Amino acid sequence: MRCRPSSRPVNAILVACAALGMASASAARAEIFGAVDSSGAIVLTNVPGKPGLRLIVAGDPPAERSTNRSNANIDPSLFSDVINEASRAFRIQPELLRAVIDVESRYNPKAISEKGAQGLMQVMPETARRFSGGDMLNPRDNVLTGARYLRFLLDLFKDDVELTLAAYNAGENAVIRAGYRVPSLPETRLYVPRVLERYRRLLAAG
Repeated sequence: MRCRPSSRPVNAILVACAALGMASASAARAEIFGAVDSSGAIVLTNVPGKPGLRLIVAGDPPAERSTNRSNANIDPSLFSDVINEASRAFRIQPELLRAVIDVESRYNPKAISEKGAQGLMQVMPETARRFSGGDMLNPRDNVLTGARYLRFLLDLFKDDVELTLAAYNAGENAVIRAGYRVPSLPETRLYVPRVLERYRRLLAAG
């Protein structure tokens, strides 16, 4: 999409132009990226990775793009026992596990993402193979495997929760390549603050 040149500041133009595409973006739940080309026209796209593009409209977090995401009838308390078991086994606060589950799958144990992540904690098949495995659509197997991976990441990043969450989303190597910082991946940049916000809210409530 292109918008005509204008005398308004670039940031204002990008926001205004992005508004034109928000209806379609809302339906598709996709990110919109914007840039100003050499002629002064505003270019909008939903394809990330091109030089000079800036994120204008954010899409859903990864869990909300799962193919089976509805949790309208799912009671989070159904998973309290396994969350508490994983918390004790791997020395992870139950609030952190709940925050990850909430963002990743919205407590849907049958959630499967477009990339193949499965279950409550959206464990990727290769991660399941690394960290004990089992049936990732079985809530207990899934939470224990996801918690084991979180413990590994917490140890690797010296209990830095922000880096741990970034690695859970993007992989530990992505965080290491980024110089032990949150990688500049749009999905990860959206994911980490969403989980942290839920984690802090659960801690405050507890």
